[in-house]
Amino acid sequence: MPRAYGIIGWPLGHTMSPALHNWGFAELGLDARYEAWPLEPEDLPAFMERVRTEPIHGLSVTIPHKRAVMAHLDRISDRALAIGAVNTVHWDGDTLCGENTDVIGVVAPLRSLDPLPRSAMVLGAGGAARAAVAGFLELGIPRVAVSNRTQSKGEGLAADFGVACVPWDERMDGGWELVCNTTPLGMSGDMQELTPWDADRFEDGAVAYDIVYNPLETRFLAEAGAAGCRTVSGLEMFLHQGLAQFRLWTGRDMDEAGARRLLLAALRS
Repeated sequence: MPRAYGIIGWPLGHTMSPALHNWGFAELGLDARYEAWPLEPEDLPAFMERVRTEPIHGLSVTIPHKRAVMAHLDRISDRALAIGAVNTVHWDGDTLCGENTDVIGVVAPLRSLDPLPRSAMVLGAGGAARAAVAGFLELGIPRVAVSNRTQSKGEGLAADFGVACVPWDERMDGGWELVCNTTPLGMSGDMQELTPWDADRFEDGAVAYDIVYNPLETRFLAEAGAAGCRTVSGLEMFLHQGLAQFRLWTGRDMDEAGARRLLLAALRS
């Protein structure tokens, strides 16, 4: 019987995770299957018992379970504790563990930059913003700040990580070498024509990073590229957090280039 893996969330909607992980299992000849499990919040405790008894060998965790799942685990990584959220459940022997690979996903495309940016502005204050702030601090970027339309929420995030919170109306004033959008502005649908940054306020040679990956090139990234910035699409974060999950579950590395081609084809279809 194949080893069972899957993603839990509510509502789950469309997710590329099954395609990514099932492709990885097939490429490496692993007898495993990854499924989508829509799971209402009240059903989480019973499902986590099922994880232990069946057993289920690994989980991706998305909204609204990233915090609630922590109560059902035996061990949680320091990274996940700092963020206050788990997006990956894996086994270490008989110990059920929680990790946050969103942080790994955020920083992976930046590690090859030389030099690294010396300052970073994170736009937004949700879970992706928390992962971005944690990741940029892990990278050793000296000056990290957040900005959010709701100032109090931004201040709460900033206080948790010991970084600055910049009022939304002043977010473009700092000469930032890295600007990371974690808001839904630019996402396919009603927000696709929106951007959190003015086209004439990008610093030449800065890095513009968008967590949004549908569309692949948001207005934010298109205008940043036209202004001379290096750009990083949200597909890179999604890819690298998934590669890190796969490694935790199997001890094997998925082919990065092949996985990227798969995801690009899925987005363009």
